Amino acid sequence: MTDSATITMFGADWCRDCRRTKTQLDQLGVEYRYVDLMADPSAADIARDISGRTNIPVVVYPDASHHVEPSNADVESKLRELALI
Repeated sequence: MTDSATITMFGADWCRDCRRTKTQLDQLGVEYRYVDLMADPSAADIARDISGRTNIPVVVYPDASHHVEPSNADVESKLRELALI
């Protein structure tokens, strides 16, 4: 379900951390696929399978690693590691 060349972010608009991470990716100009868990509740199972947790956002990177509830510094560091910014 996730494209290995794309960042996928599982989140919901009611989630403050999700909005923050989404804004960060937008401001950095990074392409990503946003999976809205309110619009697609079944995707929550996928996010939980990836992360082993129910916390969001879950950000999945092209190298198949992921962050759960990452800080902006975590996201930026990973994007730099992958040469995406």
